[in-house]
Parts: sequence; structure tokens; C-alpha cells
Amino acid sequence: MVKLSTRQQNSSPGLGARGIYESLREQIVAGVYGHDGVLPSARALAVELGVSRTTVTSSYEQLAAEGFVVIRHGARPRVAIKIADGKTREALHEAGEPYSLAAFGERLRSRAIPMRIPSKRLVADFRYGDMSASDFPTLAWRKAMNDAALRRPPKLFYDDPRGAIRLRAALQGYLWRARSIRCEVDEIVIVNGSQQGLDLCARLLLDEGDSFVIEDPCYPMARSIFEMTGAMAAPVDVDVEGIRADLLADVDARLAYVTPSHQFPMGSVMSIGRRQQLLRWAEEKSAYIVEDDYDSEYRFDMNPVPPLLALGGASNVIYVGTVSKTLSPTLRIGYVVVPRELQEVFAHAKRLTDRHAPTLEQEALATLLESGVYESHVRKARRHNARRRAALLDALRVEFQDTVRIEGAEAGLHVVVWFLDLSSSMATSFIERSCQLGVGIYSIAPHYFGQGLDLKCLGLVMGYAGLTEQQIGRGVKLLRNAYEGIL
Repeated sequence: MVKLSTRQQNSSPGLGARGIYESLREQIVAGVYGHDGVLPSARALAVELGVSRTTVTSSYEQLAAEGFVVIRHGARPRVAIKIADGKTREALHEAGEPYSLAAFGERLRSRAIPMRIPSKRLVADFRYGDMSASDFPTLAWRKAMNDAALRRPPKLFYDDPRGAIRLRAALQGYLWRARSIRCEVDEIVIVNGSQQGLDLCARLLLDEGDSFVIEDPCYPMARSIFEMTGAMAAPVDVDVEGIRADLLADVDARLAYVTPSHQFPMGSVMSIGRRQQLLRWAEEKSAYIVEDDYDSEYRFDMNPVPPLLALGGASNVIYVGTVSKTLSPTLRIGYVVVPRELQEVFAHAKRLTDRHAPTLEQEALATLLESGVYESHVRKARRHNARRRAALLDALRVEFQDTVRIEGAEAGLHVVVWFLDLSSSMATSFIERSCQLGVGIYSIAPHYFGQGLDLKCLGLVMGYAGLTEQQIGRGVKLLRNAYEGIL
């Protein structure tokens, strides 16, 4: 007899072929019919279940197509599979250790950064990287996407792996206007966000056993993606002038990853002296510099600082940019400006990775850049985030006064807040208590090598671009309650 599962019993009226097929398959795998047993005839099973013979026949045919039963004319269906040791279907699908992984897979499995899943239950989530949906230029983007969809080519085809020529030409002009970068269209590769750009750099420039220079503290996702190649990090301290390039003299590395225009997470700007030292070191060591210019559009104290690539003699700099911090992280559009000798290999690597970035989104972004809408939107977003920044700074001063020290507030979309009365060992209890009160906060410790074990006090990386001014104020008040609760 075919026994239906609770899910199937509660499904829509009238048991269909799929329900019968699933029940029979589960019972076959569970060994109900033995290793070579026979099943009811289509006629008998149809009578038993109150369905048509055609419905049962369809179920048996699907089972036969998948190799569960053998059907012979004039005979009842017979089980065609043997489940070793009589294991049930559920037991067969229990998660366990992988049979084998490549070295990359083993490194990823053992050292992967835990994923942070946003919670909808929080009053205020100060997670860095979130953006306000109300800032997104919905009408302009929708019109640009509609226009791109209506401009149908005579045939659909895989495009240039480097990206749409129209978008690369528009970005060429934008980078010159906004970042003082002179580059050729063919030096630009469109990627699915800056993370893919970093992935391409890691795979093309690093081998197992190589060394790479990285700031300490740093962007953990960049560190992770370079380490997954088997390369070894050479962390270099950061101060108010950026990475300590004066410490690089004896460091042999094939690559240096830096955030010179706005160091992540501390917010410092690399001084011109340090920039020149870094460029000289890279030239002497025949190393490439990967410059991550992730949120350069947001400076609140002065005009944006020109990137390394805009300096003379920066022929070995790979520039990585993104629209995740200006439009939306959901768009997954970034760009890499590569030296001429790397154009071809980056294009081939991009082609092997995913052929090319989505074409409609590229065309829509090109429209926004060509029309001036993008730059107008950036100016508007900068004003909105300046107000959010002011709301956060004001709230922190009111609630915590001189018990906190704030760094990196001059630019970007986050600040670093040091709680002078709390030790770094109290981070877990502070985070948990804040979450209970409805506030999401994030420790700065994971950004340091050694997990910040030598930090003198507790630090938080607090993003604000995804919150309203009211949410920020309410969130900081609740944060004060959590702070008092663990003192």
C-alpha cells in the first residue's frame, strides 16, 4: 500500500501523478519493497488511491525513467535499485565531511568569514555596507533599464568580457572628471562588484606560497580572497598617514592591497610621501599595487583625494572601483582599470569566470553616466549621508560624551567608535546585549591580524548609510542602555 506523507495529505485536493511518484520513490529508497520487490499494478494502485490508471502509469513511467523501477509489458513494476545496508533516504542525505576538496576548498572551509545575515527585527542596524533604499534613483534607473530593454539588437549574443563599450567609454570620462584618472577604454574591465575584481587580481597575480602586503587593520574580505590562493599575508601597520610604507623596505611581495583615499576601516588618507614610498617599493620589487577606491565619493571635509593611479609613474597600479556605495550593492557592478600589459589576461579571466557582466544593467548605468544623472545622484546621496553622519556624531556625543573616541568621520559611510571604559574582551557581551535591545553593532577586532588581542579598548565599526536620522538617534540611545548594562 502507498502511504502518503503529511505534506502530501495536506496538499491540494486530488492526488496527482507527482504526489504518487514522490511517495513511491521514498518507499523504494527506504526499502519498503525490498531490493528486488514488485510494486502494485497500475490498475490495482489506481483503484486503491481513487485516481485514474493514467495518473498511476505516469508516475511509474517517471520512476522508470529515473532508474527506480523496471517496467515490462504484462508484468508488475519491479524495484531496480539496491540501497546499500538498507539506509533510508534521509540517512543517505545526512551532511558529513566532504569526500575531498581542492586546496582552495579546504582553505575556504577552515577559514571562511562567517556570513552576516541582516535582521529585520532590529530597531537600528549599524552594519557597514548597507545603503538606504530611499536614496536610490528609482525613476531614472527604471527609465534607463526600459530604454535598454527596448533597444533590442538583431540577435542575442555573448558580449565583450571586458564589458559594454558604451559603459567603458562613459566610465573613462567619469574617472577623468571625478578622480583625475587618465586611462584608455580598453584598460577598463567591468566586473560584478569590486569583490570579483579582487578575485581576478588574486587568481592572476598570486600563487601558493607568495606573499602579499595588506594594511593592518584591513578589509577582511580582501584579506580572505588573497589568502585563499595559498598566498601569505604580510600585514603592515596603519597610522594617521595610512599604511606605514617606510616599513616595506625589507618586504618581498608580489602584490600590495591598499585603500589610500580612505583607509578601511580607520578612515585615514595616505599622505603624498607614503604614496611615493609605496610606488617606489612596488617598482623595486616588480610588484603590483591593488588600489581599492571603494567609497571615494564621500568626503565631507574637502574634495575627494586623487587616487594612486592619478599620480605620475603609477604604471603598476590596478584600480578597483564600484557603484555599490553610490547606487546599490544589489546591482553588482564594479570596474577595474588595469595596466596595458594585463588587459588581455584580465579579459580572458573574466570570460572564463562568467562571460561578462549583465548587459542591461551596464547599458542603464551608461545612460546615467552620459546624461549626468549619476553625478547628480552622487551629490544628492552625499548630502543625505552627511546628515546621517551628523546625526550619528551628535547622538554619540550626547549619549557618551568623553567616554568614546571617534575616528574616520571625515569621509566614507562609517565611523570607528572606541569605548574607552570597555575592554576589547567585552565585545561579545556588548554585541549580544545590544542585539537584545534591538541594535546591531560590529566589533573592529576581526579587521586586525590576531583578532585585535592587543587592543586597549573596545572598538566598533558603525555604518550609517542604511538608516534614517530617527533610527540613528533611537539606536544610539538603546546602545547607551546596553553599555550601562555591561559596565
